[in-house]
Amino acid sequence: MSDQPLLVADNITLHYALRLPGGLWGQSATLKAVNGVSFHLNRGEVLALVGESGCGKSTTARLALGQLAPNSGEVRFEGVPVPVDRGPEWRRLRARMQMIYQDPLGALDRRLPILNQIAEPFDIHRKDMPKAERLERAAALMRSVGLRADQATNFPHELSGGQRQRVVIARALALDPSLLVCDEPVSALDVSIQAQVLNLLDDLRQKTGFAALFISHDLKVVRQMADRVAVMYLGKIVEEGLPEEVFHNPLHPYTQALVSAAPSPRGTTRRERIVLSGDPPNPVNIPTGCAFHPRCPVAVANCRKEVPQLVRDAGRAAACHLVHTAGGSALRPAPNLARKQTTLESV
Repeated sequence: MSDQPLLVADNITLHYALRLPGGLWGQSATLKAVNGVSFHLNRGEVLALVGESGCGKSTTARLALGQLAPNSGEVRFEGVPVPVDRGPEWRRLRARMQMIYQDPLGALDRRLPILNQIAEPFDIHRKDMPKAERLERAAALMRSVGLRADQATNFPHELSGGQRQRVVIARALALDPSLLVCDEPVSALDVSIQAQVLNLLDDLRQKTGFAALFISHDLKVVRQMADRVAVMYLGKIVEEGLPEEVFHNPLHPYTQALVSAAPSPRGTTRRERIVLSGDPPNPVNIPTGCAFHPRCPVAVANCRKEVPQLVRDAGRAAACHLVHTAGGSALRPAPNLARKQTTLESV
């Protein structure tokens, strides 16, 4: 097996031209949805992209799949650039890259029985396969995700939310993909069902070896699923590392605030909540320097002037002037205004 990463995003950007109200014909503007993002994903690995709504997580996922074409930069899958046009090469690569959407009902055809929907990838990419074999394989996929044989003729509206998401997972796995992109795969489900679906995804990954780009705003879910975590803010990655490092010793002030707002596991220490002022800036009008500086409790003058680079050291990365040690590549946590911690007793 090749040692090269399965998926590489190299400085990808996606900017949208907008026309805002004002003047006779309106005013032109640029929305910077993704603004120079780089990452890699190894075979069999789960990389989580986390951050607030609107930070560019889902757009980055669509760029990775080739559903959107970047303005600049490049995405490579299995060493091959992902085409920007949807020709035969894109379709060939796309068969190896599948997506699990946030809303399973919206991802399914309400007019088709679920067995036929699970068999759809074979209908598209394996047209030489006899129909009976396609349906037989679809039935096996149903069993693999915990659906009953008597549910094969059910329509999506006749299933629960968790069962519908199992259908989506089965369909995504039909062609034995190398990569699954999971865009908030459990956020639309009841909390009681979320754990079942997450455990199913983890079990299937252990059995089949697919890698996953996991999009979520829920740090508890990310803690359970991810091998590495990348934190996004306003179209950029601001921190990256192993989950235990990012959650227990966050470097970037934004990550510190994000982690402080998440529930802590029992028996661990609870960080005092860091409350950020204001809302995230409009991606049409991103501040100069570090985009986080208007909300950052520890910003200094340089933060307003110079965009910090994402510096990597010993498996971690952060984009913050206060994290980078002077004259070196070593990283240290930014000063934290909420250092007090309270020990949580196990209940």
